[in-house]
Amino acid sequence: MDRREVLRLLASTAALSALPLEAMQAIHHASAKVAKSYTLKTLNPHQNATVTTIAELIIPATDTPGAKGAKVNEFIDLLLTEWFEPSEKQEFLAGLDDVDARTKAKFSAVFVSCTPKQQTELLTELDAAAMEFAAAQKKTLQTHAAPPPQNFFYQMKKLTLAGYYTSEIGFSQELGKSIIPPEHAGCAPVKGAA
Repeated sequence: MDRREVLRLLASTAALSALPLEAMQAIHHASAKVAKSYTLKTLNPHQNATVTTIAELIIPATDTPGAKGAKVNEFIDLLLTEWFEPSEKQEFLAGLDDVDARTKAKFSAVFVSCTPKQQTELLTELDAAAMEFAAAQKKTLQTHAAPPPQNFFYQMKKLTLAGYYTSEIGFSQELGKSIIPPEHAGCAPVKGAA
């Protein structure tokens, strides 16, 4: 499965569990690549701080590390660099700029300089718009109409979830799953077979 197909599936799937195995393996491979020492290639330091803050607000640290501990920001940078088309990358970066423009207009500060309460307030507004987008996208799939324009926060949430739950932290610590199954049934007989 090629990267474009994985991104298309990621953009159109409501839950990670609905992704085909090949797509999950490709995303997990990207997460594993980030787990090694990684240098940002697309995001500048301010954009990286914004992505890190938003991702951590989406999946905060609890008794397990959050999105920041899982290096979701580096996962997103890797996808922007190696998987996204130039126009898609620019659209995502424009979405980050829009987040700062909104907080400057509303709170007179860039997003990362706002208080956690202000950041949450803005993300709540963005999430409402993202849910409207998701409903429109679902309707589009049912009616075969033209898809709505991409929504930055909807994409950010999906990338955060993909990056987190395919990381070692998200997969093993949060979900309690093992990459290597603990048992194998082998040639177990099928019930009712003659």
